[in-house]
Amino acid sequence: MRLGIVGLPQSGKTTVFNALTGGAAPTASSGGYGQDTHVAVVKVPDERVDRLSEMFNPRKTTYAEVQYTDFPGVGFGSRDKSEAAWVGTLRTVDALLHVVRAFDNPSVPREGPLDPVADIERIHLDLILSDLALVERRLQRLDQDLKRTKSAERAPIEAEIELFQRFQQQLEAGTPLRDVELTEEQERAVRGFQFLSLKPMLLVANLGESQLGEAAAIEQRLLESHARKRTAVASLCGQLEMEIAQLSPEDAQPFVQDLGIEELAAGKVIRRSYDLTGLISFLTIGEDEVRAWPIVRGTKAPQAAGTIHTDLEKGFIRAEVVAYDDLIACGSLAEARKRGLLRQEGRTYTVADGDVMNILFSR
Repeated sequence: MRLGIVGLPQSGKTTVFNALTGGAAPTASSGGYGQDTHVAVVKVPDERVDRLSEMFNPRKTTYAEVQYTDFPGVGFGSRDKSEAAWVGTLRTVDALLHVVRAFDNPSVPREGPLDPVADIERIHLDLILSDLALVERRLQRLDQDLKRTKSAERAPIEAEIELFQRFQQQLEAGTPLRDVELTEEQERAVRGFQFLSLKPMLLVANLGESQLGEAAAIEQRLLESHARKRTAVASLCGQLEMEIAQLSPEDAQPFVQDLGIEELAAGKVIRRSYDLTGLISFLTIGEDEVRAWPIVRGTKAPQAAGTIHTDLEKGFIRAEVVAYDDLIACGSLAEARKRGLLRQEGRTYTVADGDVMNILFSR
C-alpha cells in the first residue's frame, strides 16, 4: 500500500512522516524547508505474523509493507514544472494522509490563527481544483473525438462525456469525487485518471503533548467538519512520537507507558488506512517462510493466490484454509485438520482477514 502525506507548511507533516517511519528527514523547524519529497517503506505491525513465526520457526518472516511518501508542503495549483512532477507522483498513491495542525507552538510560526477546520478546507480545495483541471482537459479531448467519430460509434464517447460533465458539476460545487456515486464499470473506467479527490482520505490531527487527553474530541470535531465518504480521522503528537520512534523498543516502552499511549501512531495510522482502502491480509505458513499478504476485501481465492505468484492463479485447484484464531487454538495444522477446522475451498471462496491458506495448483 502506498500512502501520500500532504499538508500545509508548518503542519508538521514531515515530523509525522518521521514518527510513522522512524526516519530522520529534516523538518522545517530543524533547518529544512518542507519542499523536498521523502520516501520510506515500513513493515506493517501484525501480531498474527509474530505468533505464527513463534509456532512454525520459519527461516524467514515477511510482513506486509506500506510505502509512505512525504510530499512538499505547498499547494497543487502552480504551473511550476517541479510541482507538476510531484503532483503526478501523488496521483499514483492509494490513499492520502492529510496532516492537519492542531498544536499551538509559538516557535513554529504559521500564517493566521490556528484553525484546523480551515486548513482542511484549503487542501480540500487544492485537490478539487487539480481534478477539475484534469476533467476539463478530458472533456475538450472527448469533444474533439466525438466530432471525428461516426454517429453509429459515438455511444461510448457520449457516455464518458456525460460522466465527466457530472464530475465537472460536482467539482465546481466543491464536492470531492469520492462522494460521487459510481457503478463498478464507471470506477474501472476512470481508475487510470488517478483523481486526487477520489482517493480515500485519512485526516491526521497533529496534536501538542498537552492535547493528548483531548484526542478523541478533536478527532470527532474534524470528522464532523469534513463528513465525506471514505474519510477517516486519526490523531497523534507528531513531535513526541517522532522522538519515541527513534528510540530502541526497549527504551521506548517506559515512555509509552508513562504517557498512557495505548497505541503508537505507526500501528494506528496503518490500521485505519487499511480500513479506508478496504485492505485485509491472509497468511501463509511453512518451514521456509511465514508471510502476510495484503489483498482487497472481497477477493476470491484464485486472485488471492495470484498475489503470491501468477502461476498459482492460473493453475488454481483449491485452497486449504483455516482461520488464524482456530489455528492458534489448535496449536498445529495437524490438530486443526483432526478437528475439521482445516477446510477445502474452491474458486468461489471469498478470502477473509486472517485466513491461513495453502494453495493447491496444477503446473
